[in-house]
Amino acid sequence: MTIEFSDFSFRYESLDKPTLKHINLRIEKGEKIVIIGPSGSGKSTLGQCLNGLIPHAIKGETSGQLMLNGHASDSLDLHQYTEKIGTVLQDTDSQFVGLSVGEDIAFALENQLTSNIEMYPIVQSTAKMVELSDMLERSPHDLSGGQKQRVSLAGILVDDVDTLLFDEPLAALDPKTGRKTIEIIDQLHQETGKTIIIIEHRLEDVLHRPVDRIILMEKGEIVADMTPNDLLASPLLEQHGIREPLYLSALKAAGCSLENTDRTALTTLPLEQYQPYFSDWSAEQRLSNNKNEALLTLNQLTYSYDGEKNALEDVSFTIDQGEFVSILGKNGSGKSTITKLIMGVIDPDCGNITLDGDDLSTLSIFERSQKIGVVMQNPNHMISHHMIVDEIAFGLRNKGLDESTITAKVNEVLELCGLSKYRNWPIEALSYGQKKRVTIASILALEPKLLILDEPTAGQDYRNYTSMLSFIKKLNKALGITVIIISHDMHLVLEYTDRSIVISDSKLIADAPMTEVFSQPKLLEQANLTTTSLFDLAEQLGKSDINAFMQYFIQLEGHAA
Repeated sequence: MTIEFSDFSFRYESLDKPTLKHINLRIEKGEKIVIIGPSGSGKSTLGQCLNGLIPHAIKGETSGQLMLNGHASDSLDLHQYTEKIGTVLQDTDSQFVGLSVGEDIAFALENQLTSNIEMYPIVQSTAKMVELSDMLERSPHDLSGGQKQRVSLAGILVDDVDTLLFDEPLAALDPKTGRKTIEIIDQLHQETGKTIIIIEHRLEDVLHRPVDRIILMEKGEIVADMTPNDLLASPLLEQHGIREPLYLSALKAAGCSLENTDRTALTTLPLEQYQPYFSDWSAEQRLSNNKNEALLTLNQLTYSYDGEKNALEDVSFTIDQGEFVSILGKNGSGKSTITKLIMGVIDPDCGNITLDGDDLSTLSIFERSQKIGVVMQNPNHMISHHMIVDEIAFGLRNKGLDESTITAKVNEVLELCGLSKYRNWPIEALSYGQKKRVTIASILALEPKLLILDEPTAGQDYRNYTSMLSFIKKLNKALGITVIIISHDMHLVLEYTDRSIVISDSKLIADAPMTEVFSQPKLLEQANLTTTSLFDLAEQLGKSDINAFMQYFIQLEGHAA
């Protein structure tokens, strides 16, 4: 199916200015396209035009033309769209229709009046492809973020559509599952010849498998449409706040010449030529003897949701005042259960948690919320107001502060989180990533002692989350706010955290300096994580002390920032 936008523009009903401006884009049948761009650049809006949500479910004003296989899009009803384009949405919760995983996967087949005899093996084989075979009876809403993403993926794989559209498919996935998802999408592309369109922030992860073209968007316009290698060779990624692959950052930092090379993967680069540039890449081991006071202690925590299988089993660790720590692990490993226990949403079956010397079981949820700020993975689960300023002011009003103090604090946080220009916007007009920043701003306004960020980069572009996390790092250094990041984003962890706690299958398997954890492939494999391309580069350059190599790069990056 060919897709063609001709001078196409779209304005949401609730906004004055168009979100998409004069889009000219042709996608040929069987192409594999990646659409990238900062938060709010119009990527997801373009996707909503492709899958028919605009204009059938989302109202607004369009001009120009969108043709799908020679048919004007405005002549198609929503059902005709769904027969042509299958979509995996970024917010998977809004996509489920079945009471169980099996029902959800079978939904499209049921609509096609497929018989049960034919349906059962298709559902089984599709579930196996995305590693959901043992979850067919479970409710999709009880699954982790990554498992939900795989259910949505399976739901469109059973349906034989011409084009598959993936909106941020990696946002909630652990690195190993994310890599497997990209491999599944590539396998589908090769075996079926379907047109594949991927909207994604994580460029390096998407480039794990080849793509034909990358479309770069900014402020509702297409600013580049080129091959991956041409884009990586240009200054456009830096100019538009997109993170380049980590191995390229390291090669540039070492002063390597990349002229006339294929930069799309480590395997395509002449690494032998570059070895001399890395001869002095070893960091001084700087061990600190300054032991801060313990802020948070988890002591032999065990918890089970169903009374049979433990989501956490005998987990103990301490986080000191002022630390910046990451909790890593695969989807469903127990990471988010730790957050729920700290918040008081659930109570441990065994063990206890202390914060600042107080046993948390003696504090109410409100008392905990005065000391602990938690930013959840899905911003839609946290937002309770129509306007941005009211959402950020909500916690301050609950504390009984006067309006002049509240206004000053709200303005300060809006500025810090890069949201000032949206202060009078309704939340519904924001992108997923912008909503995420609003939830973080509303927590930061309360000045908690402990800040827990659950997947802070999901739906966030590199520029926005870098400025936000740099700000949180400053809070961490200047005010001593202790920060825990629960994340699958290995690059984020590499850039910002000093120590990593690794959970696998409900048990703690590592608690060590971050670069030490990242230098152990077997440990990472056990936790469904993957080595970063920085590790892969060090290994292929024959470096014996990869831990020191990584530390040196982080020190270089720190000085550059």
